[in-house]
Amino acid sequence: MHARIHARLAALRQPLGRRWAAVALSGTLIAAALAIGRGGDGETAWSTLMLAATLVAGAGIAVRAVRALAVRDIGIELLVTIAVVGAIVIGELWEAAAVTFLFTFGAALETLTISRTRGALRQLLAIAPVTATVLRGGERIEVDPADVELGEPVLVMPGGKIPVDGVVDEGSAAVDESSITGESLPREAVAGGRVFAGSVLRAGSIVVRATGVGADTTLARIIHRVEEAQEAKAPAQRLMERFARWYTPGVVALAAGAYAVSGDLELALTLLVIACPGALVISMPVSIVAGIGRAARRGILVKGGEHLEAAGRVDAIALDKTGTLTRGRPVLSDVAVIDSASDADEVLGWAAGAEAGSEHPLAAPILAAARAAGLDVPLRAEAFEAHVGRGVSATVDGERVVVGTLRLMDDLAVEVGRLAVERAEQMAAAGLTAALVARGGRVVGVVGIGDEVRPEAAAAVSALRAAGVKRVVMLTGDSERVARAVAERVGIDEVHAELLPEDKLERIAALREQGHVVAMVGDGVNDAPALAAADVGIAMGAAGTDVAIETADITLMSDRLPRIAEAIELSRSTVGNLRQNVGVALVTVAVLLAGVLAGQVHMAGGMLVHQASVILVVLNAMRLLRGRRADGDDERAETATYDAVIEPEPGELEAAWAGASAAR
Repeated sequence: MHARIHARLAALRQPLGRRWAAVALSGTLIAAALAIGRGGDGETAWSTLMLAATLVAGAGIAVRAVRALAVRDIGIELLVTIAVVGAIVIGELWEAAAVTFLFTFGAALETLTISRTRGALRQLLAIAPVTATVLRGGERIEVDPADVELGEPVLVMPGGKIPVDGVVDEGSAAVDESSITGESLPREAVAGGRVFAGSVLRAGSIVVRATGVGADTTLARIIHRVEEAQEAKAPAQRLMERFARWYTPGVVALAAGAYAVSGDLELALTLLVIACPGALVISMPVSIVAGIGRAARRGILVKGGEHLEAAGRVDAIALDKTGTLTRGRPVLSDVAVIDSASDADEVLGWAAGAEAGSEHPLAAPILAAARAAGLDVPLRAEAFEAHVGRGVSATVDGERVVVGTLRLMDDLAVEVGRLAVERAEQMAAAGLTAALVARGGRVVGVVGIGDEVRPEAAAAVSALRAAGVKRVVMLTGDSERVARAVAERVGIDEVHAELLPEDKLERIAALREQGHVVAMVGDGVNDAPALAAADVGIAMGAAGTDVAIETADITLMSDRLPRIAEAIELSRSTVGNLRQNVGVALVTVAVLLAGVLAGQVHMAGGMLVHQASVILVVLNAMRLLRGRRADGDDERAETATYDAVIEPEPGELEAAWAGASAAR
């Protein structure tokens, strides 16, 4: 894989080197000619140097013009070539040399600045690891990352790049995933956690079991998507290119008409040069490429200019609840004590003791909370019995404990007081799943379990409104009560709950019929129909998720909700930048045409102004690369900090290797 990466990097640099060499040589020849001076004994040397400068700078232009003409494409190079040949024929060698030099110099500057707009792709290519250290036959062996076998253990040391996607088997480390997710703070990777190729270990060492190698890694897919996106054309860009195909022959006809009327060949040739639609043609793609590159640096993967342009027009957004506004995993949110002789830890301990060994989804958050509180939890409950759809019962410390619904309590003749019912109803109203905890034949407490709302959700919804989104809608398959509770917390007024996937699709279609440009935010799998029906489909937190990367128009590689508003704002900035560039290009052509017809603009001067306008639109597009960073606000919301350096314990890595070797 790394051979392909080096080849791609070299391809990005090749045109730039050739053009600068032509510029340098042509400029030197022109300077020598000017130093000699025209007239007298120096006329021949002057003419020879000017002609040589023209050939050096103009050869590439002529070759590209002929190749384009062979496929019936009348482009800018053809106009310049005709003008230069005509200037040579009428003896205007200085004009010919100046035009070719300025055109090549402008093209080199254009290539240089455009290469900077492709900086995100170049950075992605540069961070791709080129070696991997694997364990084979009890030995450490360095191989190409593409040659790592699935399931093979890979060692990554401090400062090293992770060469594969995988799961941490041994060790712990602070992992910098900024190249993948756009997050600037390191994330702690521990046993069982997922890591991605291209991430860098800032501290600690780990052994990773490979689950994705070569072209199947998240980094490889991102590189592929960014390459495709920067080559894809937005509708406005395609329209401009169609216009240019008609505009360029029109310029040739205009020049021919001017010559037929005036008999002034120099006027006709000047019209050819200054009416080149260079700035007009480059104005759109350079903005699109810069916008996509900026987004990629921020962990926002846009499939192409069409989707970037569409995101800028979004005025209604539909948000899935689970996994988008919430974290998508249940947590214990509340413990209510009913029996005054008990405390919260005792209620939680009894509930955890009964749930130990249970496979019910609600058991995991209860057990996790108990362990976090330092309570002793058995591996399996005694006399455990599952009551399908209602709860569980087991023996804890010699007494029968029941955890479940009010119906289960009735079925088992457990005493339930009014206070227990009230607390359960309060939890349900808050969007939690309430489970009664009974011991000794009566309810002693109530535990509330819910899907944790992301702490940044409310601020993200506000940011969407500030970005110009008129309608923010929640679409969820969850219950109406839970959906309303979450919506109230995050500031969403319009809620549609208990929806099947096809129902979500219908809601999206209804919004579009009302005249809205709609974005749908979901997980890219369960919400696939709605994502496809929306004008813009946005997948959340899709690092390593093939389906989301493949199906969504925009993929947020981290779980940060504020990135949705950032993507919309960036899209609008890109569209605004694009319009500015088109305006500059049109005004420049109009002014130059007027100047030529008034006899105030000549060939070399017109080319200088024309090339300046090309560079101006490229530099304007590059402003997108210096967009506002949201890192400061985002990072303050981080709950994990890395105050201490993570280092392996003595002998930890050796033991890890021994374990991995034995496993193989």
